[in-house]
Amino acid sequence: MAIVVSNRLPVGSGFCFCVFSWLCFTLPLSSALATTKGLSQVVTPDVQPEGDHSLSFPWQAKQIANPYQFQSELGLTRFFEVAVFQGIQPEETIFGAQLGLIQKDPYLLTAGFLNWSTSGDPPQPFLEGGYYTEHHKLIAGMQAVHDRIQAVLGYAYDFNKYRVQVDFQSGKANFFTLGVTWTPNDFFQVNPAIYFSNEKPSNIPGYIVFTFTKHLFGPKQP
Repeated sequence: MAIVVSNRLPVGSGFCFCVFSWLCFTLPLSSALATTKGLSQVVTPDVQPEGDHSLSFPWQAKQIANPYQFQSELGLTRFFEVAVFQGIQPEETIFGAQLGLIQKDPYLLTAGFLNWSTSGDPPQPFLEGGYYTEHHKLIAGMQAVHDRIQAVLGYAYDFNKYRVQVDFQSGKANFFTLGVTWTPNDFFQVNPAIYFSNEKPSNIPGYIVFTFTKHLFGPKQP
């Protein structure tokens, strides 16, 4: 899953978020296999494995979203995950959830919502499908944003410890992206990307996210 975020939040919620994430990552628990946290821009139809908790630290240009934030993502069951974004400057908390309707490779189908914000923005429902093979990942779906339906498209190619990826979301405020994900070990992952604005293609901001994953409970995937 990947979620695009924005601005503010009530006082105190950022502290609770940081305490929860710190506790999860200081407990003496085994590492999980690191998974790609969506593509650079769009949500992906694969659900976070049960019991896996990921903490991500994105940095991105202001044209994309809040430049300084954290993301906490947890697989509650085999078919359901939740995610929380905590913006720092400006402050905002954003929620998302995803339900795997079909999670049997190569076919995936998922539904959920993104970008439910403490600044007052309502949740944005989505429905998305995927066709996943060992190397090729194809993604297509739709997302409701302010009573408008936006198209979501993505493609990734996996090889060794790397993934090259492109994605696109329609709408003036969104982007076409090019990125790569490097997974050097079971615990750590890094994903840099460049964004091409749909409204002004010459506007090319940058993005990078660092992700740490631990297995907290339930059976581990092989």
